[in-house]
Amino acid sequence: MKIQERTGAGNNRSAAPVQPTMGERLPSPPRERKPALAALAVLLILVGALGATMLVLRAGDRIEVVKVTSDIQAGESVGDHVESVLVADDAGINYVRWSQHKTLEKLKAKSTIYKGTLVIGEMFGTEASVPAGKAVVGLSLKEGQYPEGIQAGDLVAAYQVGDTNSSNSDDETGTGSSGSAGTGGTPIVDNARVAKVPDDKGDSTISSTNKRITVTVDESDAAALARAAAANQVALVLIPGN
Repeated sequence: MKIQERTGAGNNRSAAPVQPTMGERLPSPPRERKPALAALAVLLILVGALGATMLVLRAGDRIEVVKVTSDIQAGESVGDHVESVLVADDAGINYVRWSQHKTLEKLKAKSTIYKGTLVIGEMFGTEASVPAGKAVVGLSLKEGQYPEGIQAGDLVAAYQVGDTNSSNSDDETGTGSSGSAGTGGTPIVDNARVAKVPDDKGDSTISSTNKRITVTVDESDAAALARAAAANQVALVLIPGN
């Protein structure tokens, strides 16, 4: 009877979950594999490595070239108006290497070279070339006929000064120029660019007070300016735009 009572009593009890014993782990759910994400991660790693390699290779192909730090006018040398910069090497561009800048000082700019320009070999030569429609005129001026501190690159106007009676009489007889350029307050040339001004120490003109100044003017104004210069009747004035 006791055995049956115990059995009956056990039938009325709720079944309790079996607890794991000490040292056992619960089973973990199986991990879901994502091959697409794994492939993408590998691809990103490869792209990053390739980019780093390209940067290293490109940095190794950079060269040191000449860069202009201030405007250089036609006929001038680079002087000390240059600095070195690193650029990517390009076989199609004739860069002037920084190692050649001393040789470059012996050459002259063929035309105006502006600040910030990377120098290439075609920009310089033994002689400066005159732009189309322009002419270069040399002047020998006394003190007072040019502004103090005048330098290459300045923009000037050229006026006729002194006794102009002889030139006017020539015009009346037909032996001089037609018109009266530079008379009555009208400049001979109202927009001339100073191409060259020698150093005072290096100026070897006949008179120590004369300065040889070279200007670039429109071709149509060159004859009148040359005649006035030959008669020593030219004065230069700085104009706005410098």
